Amino acid sequence: MKEKKEWYMEYEISKNRPGLLGDVASMLGMLNINIVTINGVQNGRRGLLLMVEEDEKIEVLRSILQKVDNITITRLRPPTLLDRLAVRHGRYIERDAEDKKTFRFIRDELGLLVDFMAEIFKKEGHQLIGIRGMPRVGKTESMIAASVSANKRWTFISSTLLRQTVRTSLAVDEMTPDHVYLIDGIVSTMRSTERHHALLREIMSFPATKVIEHPDIFVRESEYELSDFHYIIELRHHPDEEITYELLNKQDFHDFDLTLGG
Repeated sequence: MKEKKEWYMEYEISKNRPGLLGDVASMLGMLNINIVTINGVQNGRRGLLLMVEEDEKIEVLRSILQKVDNITITRLRPPTLLDRLAVRHGRYIERDAEDKKTFRFIRDELGLLVDFMAEIFKKEGHQLIGIRGMPRVGKTESMIAASVSANKRWTFISSTLLRQTVRTSLAVDEMTPDHVYLIDGIVSTMRSTERHHALLREIMSFPATKVIEHPDIFVRESEYELSDFHYIIELRHHPDEEITYELLNKQDFHDFDLTLGG
């Protein structure tokens, strides 16, 4: 028995006539291609996760659909993480046009953000994720929720969530690959000790996921580079909000850290 494979198909609708989706579904059925999930993915497009035993049927499908009026195939490929999330949530995550590892969200999209991070957290080995955003936008709550969703244990290495946390050591059971380590880039670089720096270096080389709030300050004040990050997430209250550290530059850090938080 051949192993079934997943494919992602997306098409743009030029004229949404009655019965169009039924015709597409019937065509897939005749080719013995199963529909796993289907959803609109914004701007007149529909996305489908498909299951098929023979890849050759995908090419047959492509040839047939190219001749169908009213729709244009925009994607037909093995599904990426972004494809899966687009079908699940009905929209694509905004991605920086020049820096492909930067993804943008607004606070109203916390559910999508948590789902996105949870999928990343499920991966094995070293991963470095930076998250930018102004105070009280939802950064910390999203990191914790994503850890829970991914069934990973989370540990604050540094934080200002309730009171300032600066860890200098970890218990044996806290140093495992199934952890997500949460780091405040400002606290770790500007209000910490050499013992904390030593722990931080150990954590950074450990094969597990690390999430760093305020990655730009972290990079500015440490030996690490933005190129070391696998993903950069930007979270805003609204699409036009500017993420700035002007308050940090004008005030003493002791005052600034009282304004921090999720």
